[in-house]
Amino acid sequence: MLTNPTLDKLQRLRLTGMYDAYREQLESSRYDALGFDDRFALLLDRQEAEQDTRRLQARLKKAKLRLSACVEDIDYRKSRGLNKTLVQALADCHWLRSHENCIITGPTGAGKSYLACAFGNQACRRGFTVRHFRALRLFQELAIARATGRYERMLRGLLRTDLIIIDDWGTALLADEERRDLFEVIEDRYDRGSTLIAAQVPIEHWHETIGDPTLADAILDRLIHNAHTITLKGESMRKRKDS
Repeated sequence: MLTNPTLDKLQRLRLTGMYDAYREQLESSRYDALGFDDRFALLLDRQEAEQDTRRLQARLKKAKLRLSACVEDIDYRKSRGLNKTLVQALADCHWLRSHENCIITGPTGAGKSYLACAFGNQACRRGFTVRHFRALRLFQELAIARATGRYERMLRGLLRTDLIIIDDWGTALLADEERRDLFEVIEDRYDRGSTLIAAQVPIEHWHETIGDPTLADAILDRLIHNAHTITLKGESMRKRKDS
């Protein structure tokens, strides 16, 4: 019986899921009653599960989510004003398949970033690609990309990403270059990708944050008309944790 050579080949082929499952079959008598087809199917199932896990880990690593958050741990206490039905619908990720957007607003500490990262984590688990940026960092990276000749490549990379999360939006007024960068990103993604924005500033004040009325109209028209909106309220969640 070519036990060791078979295990060696599985290792060389980096079929580690099949390797582990095959070793288990060899070392346990509980598989003896199974036929070849059933035992081979178990090997394939283990390999597929391991590859799925690896792909998920790669998506999460690339996403660079700010917080370790998941939809199962979202706090639905009444004082937050969070609609559980809407959250569960968004967790289904149909909005990503339809290239719709999501806007989360609320006061400091209300849990906007946690909720955004929870949706990002769920998207990764459902097979979508995600990138998380703090707004300031996004504009910094775009400025560096422009200065180093990588601007178009970065825009293409953002366009290929299923969900872009822009966190801490609206903490400062946009400079001329930043508002133009934002327009390029949002225009590229319109009807081709989803954007989630988490902001302390209410939507009705975003024109002031963007600055230029014409660009503000163009950006907000593309963001808001197909967006799911969540408005959080209540005292800071951080205060509750500290108390």
